[in-house]
Amino acid sequence: MVRPDFVISSRGADRRSNIVNHDPNCIFCKIVAGQIPSKKVYEDDDFLAFHDINPWAPVHILIVPKRHITSMVDVTMDDQALMGRMLATSPRLMRELGVGDGYRHVINTGADGGQEVMHLHLHVFGGPRPWKKG
Repeated sequence: MVRPDFVISSRGADRRSNIVNHDPNCIFCKIVAGQIPSKKVYEDDDFLAFHDINPWAPVHILIVPKRHITSMVDVTMDDQALMGRMLATSPRLMRELGVGDGYRHVINTGADGGQEVMHLHLHVFGGPRPWKKG
C-alpha cells in the first residue's frame, strides 16, 4: 500500500546514539521523505520498497527502513521485527511483480561489503537470468 501523505519523523536520534531517524544527506532518506521520486512498490509505517534505478535483473527492488540505519553493523535485537517484516514481505511483492521462478536477497554491509549507499537496504532480484536457456 503506497501512502503519498507520508512525512518522515523529525524526532532526531532514537535511543541508540549512532542511529538517527533521518539523515538530510542520505539519498534513501530523501526518497522516503518524498524529496526524490521513486517507483514505489510498497510502503507502510516502517519501510518502503521501490524499483532500483540501475537494475541488475528484470525485477530489482530495494526495501529500505524509513528510520535511517547505516548498515547491518548497526542492527540490534531491537530491529528483529523490522528486519523480519522486510524479508517476509518480499515474497508477496515479487509475486505481485510477476516473479514466480525464484529470486535473490542481498544486503551489502559497509564499503568492504559492497555497500554503496550508507542506509541499510535489502536488494531483491528476480526474473529470468539472461544466460538461462528457454
